[in-house]
Amino acid sequence: MADQPVDSLGGRTPLEVAYTPNMDYIARKGIGGLIKTIPDSRQPGSDVANLEVLGYDTNLYFTGRAVFEAASMGVSLAPGDVAFRCNLITCEGDKIVDYSAGHITTSEASQLISLLSKELGTERINFYPGISYRHLLVIKEGPVEISTVPPHDIMGQKIDENLPSGEEQELIRGLMFDSVEILSGAEVNRKRRSEGKSEANMIWLWGQGKAIRLPTLQERFGIDGGVISAVDLVRGIGVLAGLAPIDVPGITGYIDTNYRGKADRALDALHQVDLVYLHVEAPDEASHNGDLAAKVQAIENFDRLVVGRVLDGLSTFHEFKVMVLSDHRTPLAIRTHTREAVPVAIFWESQIPDDMSAFTELEAQKGSLRLKSGHELIQRFIERRRG
Repeated sequence: MADQPVDSLGGRTPLEVAYTPNMDYIARKGIGGLIKTIPDSRQPGSDVANLEVLGYDTNLYFTGRAVFEAASMGVSLAPGDVAFRCNLITCEGDKIVDYSAGHITTSEASQLISLLSKELGTERINFYPGISYRHLLVIKEGPVEISTVPPHDIMGQKIDENLPSGEEQELIRGLMFDSVEILSGAEVNRKRRSEGKSEANMIWLWGQGKAIRLPTLQERFGIDGGVISAVDLVRGIGVLAGLAPIDVPGITGYIDTNYRGKADRALDALHQVDLVYLHVEAPDEASHNGDLAAKVQAIENFDRLVVGRVLDGLSTFHEFKVMVLSDHRTPLAIRTHTREAVPVAIFWESQIPDDMSAFTELEAQKGSLRLKSGHELIQRFIERRRG
């Protein structure tokens, strides 16, 4: 959601031009600031950012993003197993043109992953279907010392210049290139071609890691909770943090997601649990696509259908606390993540507001919240939850 100034917006950010009365209310009535969720030692991404937001120092608790997606999907990793994120992508010639295969539907994607599993799966290599273009590959006694690149960081670039390198690179590259012929002949892609849609004509393997155990929020703070997200990565981080996945029908991880359903399920859950971590992916996806209009729309949808609805619902609780933030910045200009600090605002009824007047990157500079590391944020939030 957070961004950099955009020339076509007169030097303002999408957050500054979007109509966000509910997030602005939280900022105006609460406290806030700029929080660095990506340590200098880590590559900027949703995996690192969301781990830090939930209170985990990623210098200690991080082996790779795919392990969290495995946890969300209920895939158990044995010692020696290495999980890879498996994107269905679109290539044209020698370049990647779409990291999401046109945001392929989950139903279509499941058919393709099933086909790949039949053709490329072995006792050692296993495919697991996820949501839309996001899937999982697990290799028994898999390679650890291998370098991979997220496909959303290299759109428009040559495939050969960005292939995995290192331990067992021939195996990983072979799976990626072998997928091309298999996917090209798939009925799903023949139909997508006839409809003028992007084909899912290659897999891209990245984000590898081995199993990890996180101390749960119950163990650390004595609280229970739930996680709501269409993204297996975030759900998986929540699962390993001890948060129960909360299912919501119609969530897609894109601009057409069921925002209202997320808010309603969060409010329902808060009658039974202490905390709900509610994640919306749409602004990030719009940024990766370089779509300014969609990003502003996603921000406004989030403010109206999620934040506004949650605030209305929380008014019936005896006491509550709410925090809103962007997990990381995804500037439209570069269409990928950065390490820059992100705005955060926290509101509870008995607090004394600071000097923020709106939820924007610029206004957050006036906030009173000062933390050295992103993983310190959740403790501050929980410690003050009783005012």
